Amino acid sequence: MKLKTPALLFTSLVPLLSQAAELHADRYVVTFPQGDRVEYKGAYASAFPDGLPVGVGSGLQFIRKEGNDLIFATVTDRGPNADSPKAGEKDSKIFANPKFTPLLMTIRIGDGKAQAVDAHALHDEQGPVSGLPLPEGLIGATNEIALSDTLQQLPSDKRGLDTEGITPDGKGGYWLCDEYGPFIVNIDAGGKIVKKYGPQAQQGEQGVAGGLPNIIKWRQANRGFEGVTRMPDGRIIAAVQSTLDIDGKSKNSALFTRLVSIDPANGKTAMYGYPIDAGVYKKAKDAKIGDIVALDNNRLLLIEQGGDKNKAMRNLVYVVDLTQASDLSEFDKEQAPEFNDAEQLKARGIKLAGKKEILDLRKLGWQQEKAEGMTLIDNQTIAVINDNDFGLQAVLDNPQSESTKADDYEVDGRGHLTLNGKEVATRIALKPLEKPESLNELWVITLPESLK
Repeated sequence: MKLKTPALLFTSLVPLLSQAAELHADRYVVTFPQGDRVEYKGAYASAFPDGLPVGVGSGLQFIRKEGNDLIFATVTDRGPNADSPKAGEKDSKIFANPKFTPLLMTIRIGDGKAQAVDAHALHDEQGPVSGLPLPEGLIGATNEIALSDTLQQLPSDKRGLDTEGITPDGKGGYWLCDEYGPFIVNIDAGGKIVKKYGPQAQQGEQGVAGGLPNIIKWRQANRGFEGVTRMPDGRIIAAVQSTLDIDGKSKNSALFTRLVSIDPANGKTAMYGYPIDAGVYKKAKDAKIGDIVALDNNRLLLIEQGGDKNKAMRNLVYVVDLTQASDLSEFDKEQAPEFNDAEQLKARGIKLAGKKEILDLRKLGWQQEKAEGMTLIDNQTIAVINDNDFGLQAVLDNPQSESTKADDYEVDGRGHLTLNGKEVATRIALKPLEKPESLNELWVITLPESLK
């Protein structure tokens, strides 16, 4: 389904885009002509008589044109899940369908429609992988408790993935990135995993995969790699979604998040600091990267988003220049730069990447909370997409009169909520998201000037 948005006057793009230039955006709602749905037969199935919508849009990659049609690749994340109260000191998540396998799909735009087809389940030599969290004690474990919709604890999965980005590998397959490890994963065109990189385990640690700098293990839980892109020279760059939380002490004050580079040809890695708009947020941890796209060997497009000090969502697209950015690897040996303020970074000779805003999606009419996928169609056209979270949300059912917020309760992992240490009849129920949050929106945006 396509809705045409009017051309808008947009004046804040100076100097990269001309003053008062026209921006054109075509908005599509992604549909599934083959009837793809996620099976759900749980306790709240009556609210979802047709199952759950497939939540594509965690990543987006333009592949080619076929006549006037545009062809994209996309991925889902770990599957339909919803927030639930803590289990003691640990976070928990409800997995509506614990057997869900992250999917690779194709989106075709043509005849005024955006349609997702050709689903491939991600798999390895052992079969389909899951989206369940990794076991505690492994590098990449979020230490969150996975729960069924009846609040029973689920097993963890050493092969679990929470995929969040996609870029071609130049050989007919793709590189994906993941929020757990965080991992960078190479798959073939059919979704089979052929290579996985993760933080390199140090003495006394156990890791699922290696080859990446150990320091990125300090990503905030569920804030691992959120975007990935392949540079023209073959390097793969993945963006850590938010500030690292080194030893649990840096997430609220770090001035940057990390862009991690690896050359699959020789295994060489590097890391660069992307300067978040630190003064805009209540805490630095609130800044989130949505996706990244290579423009050339030194420049990227990048989505920065998150709620500002007034809790207003912002979704901005920047051109990021790595030309003068320092490789943080050597500086980490002394002290992680996340603990430095601007003057200290300067005194150490650490240069962060340069950035220029080119587009404010909110001013263009974007209403979704997040833009999670972005791709370059040509030098003057980009596409962005949201993830609809499988059209699912959690609500507090039958709350105690004095405690009306989910955070007031705890889960015991055996099917119950507790309040002040006592079991209560209150439950966490699942219900459909309302529109527009329940929709997968894909926007094709024509910029007034070339990006190259």
